[in-house]
Order: sequence, then structure tokens, then C-alpha cells
Amino acid sequence: MRTDSRLGILLMTITTFVFAMQDGISRYLAENYNVFMVVMIRYWFFAAFVIAIARHQKGSVRAAARTSQPLLQAFRGLLLAGEICVMVIGFVYLGLVESHAIFAVYPLLIAALSGPVLGESVGWRRWVAIGIGFAGVLVILRPGFGVFSPAALFPMIAAMMFALYGLLTRYVARRDAAATSFFWTGVSGAVLMTVIGLPNWQPLMGWDWAVMALLCVTGAGGHFLLIKTYEVAEAGAVQPFAYLQLPFAASLGLVAFGETLAPNVALGALIVVGAGVFTLIRTHRKAG
Repeated sequence: MRTDSRLGILLMTITTFVFAMQDGISRYLAENYNVFMVVMIRYWFFAAFVIAIARHQKGSVRAAARTSQPLLQAFRGLLLAGEICVMVIGFVYLGLVESHAIFAVYPLLIAALSGPVLGESVGWRRWVAIGIGFAGVLVILRPGFGVFSPAALFPMIAAMMFALYGLLTRYVARRDAAATSFFWTGVSGAVLMTVIGLPNWQPLMGWDWAVMALLCVTGAGGHFLLIKTYEVAEAGAVQPFAYLQLPFAASLGLVAFGETLAPNVALGALIVVGAGVFTLIRTHRKAG
């Protein structure tokens, strides 16, 4: 397999832009319809995409689903579906700018928990970076300067859930192929969202069907681009560029939804991203 870091960085940049558009569309739909229904329809399309990819890579659905750790794989899928719901609720109540600024802490949570969960070694430099990153979150939240917004808990909880999902993904990868994990992610998430989404069904109005279709396409398209990114480049070389989703989503929030970028949010986001990029680079060097 060839390695092309430049192409990988380009693909990761496009991927983060697509995911940012997906977040903006999710916010629009969730402001007008039930969140669980919106995520459910998105997951139906995603599950169909996952099954198609799994059949292509493994030859059959049964082969793709075969695993010695089904409960853990299913839990991963349920965890990601729950994280998406929590994050979309955060978009509605807090906005794209602040939600993504807080959510950007998730790589630091992964680094902090990689020791107790995966038994990996975390050096003092990464611990310092983790501490600085959490200080950046405090800058964003400004504790002591007015009333803390309860809505800020949504992206923070989502970041914790996504960090745990990331750690479990690395754990199951020790025994399962990526295609198997991808299959369980989509299918178990679709089952959960169908159970909680159907009772909250609302008819889509007018052109919102087209918006929903665009949400499904950006979701599947983003994951397809992400797969291609990791096919052409090492994860450590492209992962720091995943942070581009923050400025892309923030720009969408400012332009399309009339959000504002407070100075403390901008400063805090820079601190969090800087600490996160340093942590990712250190992790890659340790693994290399």
C-alpha cells in the first residue's frame, strides 16, 4: 500500500469540511424536528452504506459481522449513536461555535484515559499538554464570570462519550478487522436509533426532505472520505488535521446561523487545539 501524506492531508481537509456541513445540517433539522428522528434517518442511510462496504471488503454480511467480542462491538455502536444525539442537542442549545470549541478536548481525554483503559504509557509532556488543554476549556467556560451555561454540558458529555468510543475502537482492533468494527458501528447504532426514533416520528415539510437527503449523503460521504484518507496515509500524519472541523463548523455557525465568536472562546479553542495537536504528535512518535 502506497503512503502519500500530501494526498492524505488533502483528503482529511475535505473530510472535515464535509463533516462540518453535516453538523450544520443537523443543527438546522434538529431545530425544527425531533433530534432522535433526525439521527434515526441519518443512521438508516449510514447502516446501508456500512453494510455495502462490509460486503465489499469481507465478501458477505455474515463474514463482516463475525467477532469474538459482540457485546463490546455493539456497545461501541450504541455509544457513538448516543454521542451524536447529545452533540446535536448541543448544537441546538449552544451553537456550532462553542459546541465544537468544547468538543475539541476529546483527543486529550483519549490520551488521559489510554493508560487505565488500554494500559498505554502517558509521559509527563503529554500530561502537561492535557492539563493545558483543560485549562483552555476553562477559558471557554469562564467559571466565576457569570452563570455557567448548563448547555455547555452537552458537548462536554459528547466529548467524553466520543473519547470512550475511540478507546474502545482501539481495543477491539486488537482482535477484529476495521471492516468488522465499521459494520457493528453502523448496524447497532441504527437499531438503537430506530427504537427511540420511530416513536418520535414527525412528517418532514417541503424541501426539508432534500435537506435530510443531503444530511445522509454528507454522513456517508464523510465516512467514505475518511476511509480513503487512512488508505493513503498514516493516521499519525493526518490526525492533527481533523481539528480543521472546528474552524469549518465555527465559520458555518457564524455565517449561516448568526452565532458570535467571543474572545474567550477563540482563545480557549486555540489552547485546546494546540494542546491536542501536541498530544497527537507525541502519541504518534511513541507509537513509531
